[in-house]
Amino acid sequence: MEHSKNENDKILLKAGEGRIYNCGTMTAVFKADENETVNKYSISEWWLEPNSGGPGAHQHEENDEIFYGIEGTTSILVGGKWFEISKGDFLRIPAKTIHDFANNTNEKCGVLNFFIPGGFERNMPSIVKWFENNK
Repeated sequence: MEHSKNENDKILLKAGEGRIYNCGTMTAVFKADENETVNKYSISEWWLEPNSGGPGAHQHEENDEIFYGIEGTTSILVGGKWFEISKGDFLRIPAKTIHDFANNTNEKCGVLNFFIPGGFERNMPSIVKWFENNK
């Protein structure tokens, strides 16, 4: 894994590489975050086991999110409506919008997430701890 030290360095990560956070039936793999992007964005993969929930409905006051389907079909809540995101599908969720995601299929699913501006990774240690304490 070749990881950047500042925003001008290239980053090359092979499939499955990055900072991995296990959250019950959900796994996050952070590819780049505030340390590499000077807080401009963070990019992560979110993988859900079959027939499993995501993080729970929430919103971000200052951050837009982009979801891009990379495997399977992920159900994503935006406001009050669920959308099915498959490989190659793109979804933008503006700041201050309630959202969630889940896997309602019998196959693993994954989405690539862009969090703009960055900084979301700061929450990951407490999120992992919450899932460990609420199995």
